[in-house]
Amino acid sequence: MKFFRLLYLSILCLMLYACNDKVQQSNFTTDICILGGSEAGFTAAIQAARLGKKVVLIEPTGHPGGMVVEGLGKDMRFGNTIVIGGIAREFYEAVGDHYGRKADFNNPKWYSKYEPSVAEAIIEQMLKEEKNITIIRNTRIKEKNGVGKKGNRIEKVMLENGSEIMAKVFVDASIEGHLLHFADINTETIREGNEKYGENLNGIQEVNTFKQFQVEVDPYVIEGDAKSGLIPTIQPGELGNHGDPSHYIQGFCFRMCLTKEEDNRIPIDKPEDYDPERYEIYRRYLKEGGRLFKPEANRHNGKTDIGSWHDLSANLYGENWEYPEGNYQKQDSIIKYHRSFTLGLLWFLQNDESVDSLTRANWKGWGLPKDEFTDNGNWPRRLYIRSGRRMVSDYVITEHNTDIKVKDTVSDPIAIAWWPPDVHHARRIVKDGKAYNEGFTHVENDGTWKPFKISFQATVPKKDECTNVLTPTCLSSSYVGYGSIRIVPTFMVLGQSIGAAAAIAASESVDVQDIPYSELEKVMLSQNQLLALPDDWLEIITKNN
Repeated sequence: MKFFRLLYLSILCLMLYACNDKVQQSNFTTDICILGGSEAGFTAAIQAARLGKKVVLIEPTGHPGGMVVEGLGKDMRFGNTIVIGGIAREFYEAVGDHYGRKADFNNPKWYSKYEPSVAEAIIEQMLKEEKNITIIRNTRIKEKNGVGKKGNRIEKVMLENGSEIMAKVFVDASIEGHLLHFADINTETIREGNEKYGENLNGIQEVNTFKQFQVEVDPYVIEGDAKSGLIPTIQPGELGNHGDPSHYIQGFCFRMCLTKEEDNRIPIDKPEDYDPERYEIYRRYLKEGGRLFKPEANRHNGKTDIGSWHDLSANLYGENWEYPEGNYQKQDSIIKYHRSFTLGLLWFLQNDESVDSLTRANWKGWGLPKDEFTDNGNWPRRLYIRSGRRMVSDYVITEHNTDIKVKDTVSDPIAIAWWPPDVHHARRIVKDGKAYNEGFTHVENDGTWKPFKISFQATVPKKDECTNVLTPTCLSSSYVGYGSIRIVPTFMVLGQSIGAAAAIAASESVDVQDIPYSELEKVMLSQNQLLALPDDWLEIITKNN
C-alpha cells in the first residue's frame, strides 16, 4: 500500500505541475500579478481568484507553497492554531484528512508534521481548482529593467524568460522583496539597533545564554594561537555594544527531510567539493564532550523535519549577511554553499573517524527520501530564508507590538501574529578566547510578549513610492518585530488578506493606500478569516508556554 500511495502522490504532483507548466515566454494582461508562490503567495492567488480576479502567479522555484513544500513541517506553538482561519485552515484540514486525522484547532496536539510531497499535492490541487490563476514557473524578474514603472505606479514586470506581465495591482509575496527593491521602494535588511525604534531586543545582543555553546571550543586554527587565524564558521570582529546596529542577521538553514526506510532511501554521498576542514568546529565540540543535534522520525512515514536552532547545528551563523541585498548571483552562491556545507556535514557525521560512536550511530542509516524533491536531487529547493528585505512604510511593526505591557491599538487588522519576537543567532565570533554565538532573542517563556493584530498599513508602501503594490511577506517592520510575523501559518493568513485587498484595488481602481478598511474587513470575514484575539488569549499563552 505504501508503494501505491507514493506512486499516486508522485503522479498527481506531475499532472498538476504539467497543467500549469505550459506557460513559457508570453505577454499577459491581468488584474493581479503576484511575485512568489510562497506560503503567502499561493493563498493570495487563491483568494483573489475566488473574488473573480485574473491572477498571474510567478514562482521561481517552480513549486508554489514556500517552506510548506520545502521541508518545514510545523509552526504550531503557543496556541497559535486558534487564530488560523480561511484558506490556511482549509490547507491544514486537507492535510489532516490525508492522514486520517480530524482537525481540532483548539487542541494543537492533533496536528502532526506532514510530508513535503503531500503538502505540495494539496496546494497544487487547491490552485488548479481556481480557473483564474495562471502560474509561471522557473523564472524570475529581470535584475536590470525588470520593472516598468510610471510615476508611482508599476505598469509591468519583465521576466528572465522573456515574458511581460501587465497588471492593475502587484503583490510581492517573496521573502527577498525583489519586486519592492526593483520598484525603488524603501526597504531595510539589517538589525537596526535599539535606538531607532526605542526597542530592547534589536541590534547586537551583549549577553546570549540561550543556545550558547555547551562546551568551550577553541576557535583558532592552531589551538590557543590567536595569530593562526579562525577555523571555519567563526567570523572576525569584536562583540560590540549592546543594541548597536549590525548587518549580521539570523542564520539560514535547510529543513532537512531524511528517512531510514530502505525502500525509499538514497544514501548520503560525499559531495564532490567536500572539505573536511569545514567541520573542524564539530570535531572540537565533540572532543570537548558536546552533544550534537540528531535526527528523529518526527514526520509521517518515517521522515524527519530537522530544524537548526541549536548551539551548533546546520545554521551557518554569520555566513548569510550578504544575502538580503545581494544580486541573484550572490544569493544563488549562498544557497549553493549552504547546500554543499549541509550535505557535507551529513556525510561527516556519518563517516568521519573523529566523530564519536554515539553521534555516528545517531546519524547512521539516514538518507534522502526518493519521493521528495525529485527534481532537485531529493534535496529541498528552497533555503529557509528567515529574514530578507523588509519594507519601510509610514507604519512600522516593532517590538512594542509584541510587548505585553503595551495596549494593542491596531484598528485595521488583517491577521493575528501569535509568536514571540523570535530571531536566531546572527554570527559566531570569539569571546574570551572561545567560540561564541551572538544574536538569539529568546523570550517565549518569560511572560513579556503577547499576540497582536497585524495592521493593514504595514503591507502598503509610502504613497509617493508606489500606489499599486502590496506585500504580505516583506512587511514594514523592524528586525525584531518581523521575528513575530515570519511564521508559516501567519504568512498564509496574511497572503489571503492581501489577495482580498488586491482584488478590491483592482475592481475599484483605487490606490492600495486608499482601500476602505471596512470593505476589506467585510470581505475577509466573509472568507472565514479570523481577525480578533480571543478574550482568554493571556490564559492560552500562559498554558502553552
